Amino acid sequence: MSPEWQDSLVSWFDDWAAHVHWLSLITIPIFTGVIGWLINWSGLYMLFAPLSFKGFRVPGLRELTRVLPHKLQEVPGFAQGGLGWQGIIPARAAKMGSIAVDKAIAKLGTPSDFYQQLGPSEIATHIVETFRPEVPELVDQIMMREHPRLWRDLPRAVKDAIVTRVQAQLPTIVHKVTDDIGVHIDQLLDPKLMVIDHFRKNPALVVRIFRDFGQRELNLMVAFGFIFGFLLGIPVALIDQTFHLWWLLPLLGVVVGWVTNLLGMWLIFEPAEPRRILGIKVQGLFPRRQEQAAEVYADIIATDVITLERIGDFLLDGPRGDATRKLLINALMPAVDRAAGPYRGAVRIALGSERFDRISTSVANEAADRTLVPFRDPGFSRHQADKIRDLVARRTKELPPGDFVDMMRSAIKEDEWMLYAHGAIMGLAGGFLHLLIFPT
Repeated sequence: MSPEWQDSLVSWFDDWAAHVHWLSLITIPIFTGVIGWLINWSGLYMLFAPLSFKGFRVPGLRELTRVLPHKLQEVPGFAQGGLGWQGIIPARAAKMGSIAVDKAIAKLGTPSDFYQQLGPSEIATHIVETFRPEVPELVDQIMMREHPRLWRDLPRAVKDAIVTRVQAQLPTIVHKVTDDIGVHIDQLLDPKLMVIDHFRKNPALVVRIFRDFGQRELNLMVAFGFIFGFLLGIPVALIDQTFHLWWLLPLLGVVVGWVTNLLGMWLIFEPAEPRRILGIKVQGLFPRRQEQAAEVYADIIATDVITLERIGDFLLDGPRGDATRKLLINALMPAVDRAAGPYRGAVRIALGSERFDRISTSVANEAADRTLVPFRDPGFSRHQADKIRDLVARRTKELPPGDFVDMMRSAIKEDEWMLYAHGAIMGLAGGFLHLLIFPT
């Protein structure tokens, strides 16, 4: 560098230093660091809380929302005419359930995989053990309703023989039922509907998925908010003290707030695959802990979402419950004929074919409603949950890191702009606050 340039540079620096407000210069990075910490801390709060919408209705807001840009329509409460807030993740719980199925659970296993993992033979044995004591009462109730006189007149030995034959056939019948369910499970069970419905009704569960394995990383993100804010504040301070424009600091605060949140989200999720930058291995905090996350995720799915209890509820009371009941009835119908044994001809003649068939249908209908009740046994469901947990954990660990990140991030990706906007607003407010405290 020539002497003339050196003299010019020294002269410029002396002139710059003479006009610097040193207290303002020093405090700006500290200020932006604190603001960065607050941005990430409050941003996390906005992600997870509150679980349900908190606010108040504004007359006409629902109608106004329809003509607003699509992004603004997605703000929690706006579409319902409310002004307030609901955590982004709880508000998008059903959406996350849908994406979790598409990105991960569909790859973790088909409905048949989940059902087979639960052990149809063990389920059948449990159903038999639970259902067998109810057989005498079931047969007695139906016969007393359909043909009380005949049933009262039958010798006790004949009644006992019928009940005994039904009980003896029970294991074969039930194993056929569970086998038939297994054959048709892809048509009877829809894990996507199960997951979406359960997440929608239990938004706290979705929050748990993030917090149970990621709380340490989320806390680190908040701490990094100060570091990012402080580092970004250094050039902001230099620019502010160079141009001395009152509006420059609030404007740069918007940039700092936006970038701080952007870097925070990047720190958590990106890059999904490990990379080397300047010889240092870099990977997002969440995908780095995929192994541990898989265990937590599997425990939540097996304990709360895809359980034997909920499968039983879905099979009987879900949108395809009629198909399940029809399958059960078709499997149970022959039981009545076989139960009558050597008395079948005499009973059919005594009752008439129409009444005999009606009793047969009635037995099948009543038994169908009771057959899957043992699915809802919480104790047995917890015992079987270990098998689902092992399947989900194993398959989640095998997911490519990109798919794992998609599963965790996709539900909020479209709404991240709200966090960035929140950071920008706080950065703007921070800039004005600094001007108020340290006027230049």
